[in-house]
Amino acid sequence: MTTLLISDLHLESGRPDATMAMHRFLRGTADGCDRLFILGDLFDAWLGDDDDSLLAAEVGESLRTLVRNGSRLYIMHGNRDFLLGEDFCRQCGAELIYEPYSLPTVAGSVLLLHGDILCTDDEDYMAFRRTVREPGWQKKFLARPLSERREFARRARAESKAATAGKPDEIMDVNNDEVRRVLEESGHRVMIHGHTHRPADHGLFLKDGESARRIVLGDWGERIWYAAIDGRGDIRLISQSVSRI
Repeated sequence: MTTLLISDLHLESGRPDATMAMHRFLRGTADGCDRLFILGDLFDAWLGDDDDSLLAAEVGESLRTLVRNGSRLYIMHGNRDFLLGEDFCRQCGAELIYEPYSLPTVAGSVLLLHGDILCTDDEDYMAFRRTVREPGWQKKFLARPLSERREFARRARAESKAATAGKPDEIMDVNNDEVRRVLEESGHRVMIHGHTHRPADHGLFLKDGESARRIVLGDWGERIWYAAIDGRGDIRLISQSVSRI
């Protein structure tokens, strides 16, 4: 069984190269895999499943093709596409999953997250996250006309960019104590997440002295990143140039 995991593609109409890389990945590397997990931020912004954009339709069709060819597809919310819902997943044949998600493998269960919940040092973002993840807030937002939601997203991106520019890099990375806490409380010894755009394979030790592993998926730009779990439960973090997909 081959399981692939990706995150942080940040697809948007202004980045056709990223969308093309996704199409090629799904037709090539991912074709024939048993399972594909998308751990958030497939889209740079998602304003509701009633989004009638050409991008949403094209991405949905590519994902449907992967599923029709025999792969199982799982999608997790990210910090940019947390409004992605059951309707879109149903259309492309995916199962919507929620973090933290425990993925069984023959070598033990792996904990899957998008990763933003680990960035506890960024208090402003964590407060924003709590607000927009409230069901009441989401219901009111999704009731607004799509044009208003698009304008909200445009302003939110600009404000986020300005706020991020003034923050030290370490604040926007994960808090290592929080990583250890989540692993210890969940009973997992391997974690895979995205969000930080800092791809790496980290080793760490927990309070009891037991070793653990944190694999960070990278964002998609000139290179793509994915993790592959083979039938033995071995996990590899892989990067490829977009030109070689």
